Amino acid sequence: MPLASNLLEQAASELIARRKSGQPGPRLPEPCRPADLEDGWQLQQQVTRRLGLPIGGWKAALPSPGKLVVAPIYAPTISDAAVCSLPFVMDTDSVNVEPELAFILNDALPVRAHAYTEAEVDAAVGSVHAALEICASRYNNPAELAFPELLGDGLVNGGLWLGPALTTTALPDVSAFELTWASGNEPAMKVQARHPDGDPRAPLYWLVNFLRARGLGLQSGQAVITGSYAGVLALPSRQRVKFDYGELACFEVEFGA
Repeated sequence: MPLASNLLEQAASELIARRKSGQPGPRLPEPCRPADLEDGWQLQQQVTRRLGLPIGGWKAALPSPGKLVVAPIYAPTISDAAVCSLPFVMDTDSVNVEPELAFILNDALPVRAHAYTEAEVDAAVGSVHAALEICASRYNNPAELAFPELLGDGLVNGGLWLGPALTTTALPDVSAFELTWASGNEPAMKVQARHPDGDPRAPLYWLVNFLRARGLGLQSGQAVITGSYAGVLALPSRQRVKFDYGELACFEVEFGA
């Protein structure tokens, strides 16, 4: 049975209050918790409507049993500044990020009756960037939540840092690359980064038609991220961190002013 409208509203109000205060909290009261994926999606959409913030991008992954990985990224939480001072990272000693690629749309993909082809989606992409998804939950212990609760809160998204564009949008094989990062005098960390869905474009193709079927389009300038290449990395705040995405991109970023 779908979450009643008054309970959906109560849940959205609490999550919005936590977003605005920057203070996470406990699980919602049991009657307000989304019980299935549709409830989670509806709660996420209600939060978006109530917040009234422009959507600057989306995160997505290919669906799997019991999981629907799709969430908006609000424009005020997207930055490309070398010193990223978005409010949710200002007063913490570390920032959790996920290394990703971001597809920036040059052309809109509006709602229409028939599905978009992969070629049409490819043609709409203007550039591909190295990116870091910033992880921040509105819950104290997100690991304890059922997946619909995570979905309702935007899947632990706290924002997006956009790095440099890759040299070409006609991508080589980017299912894997050697990822290196280092901060201060600490030894460099190195892993063999792999995309969880193999082809990083596959979730983009899925997202476009999922949103289309839900009466939502994608706008020019929006960014789409499609999965972490190396899980979650804990970076120190207020220190310059250097990243090397193999031969794809190099950049430096500092979180917190």
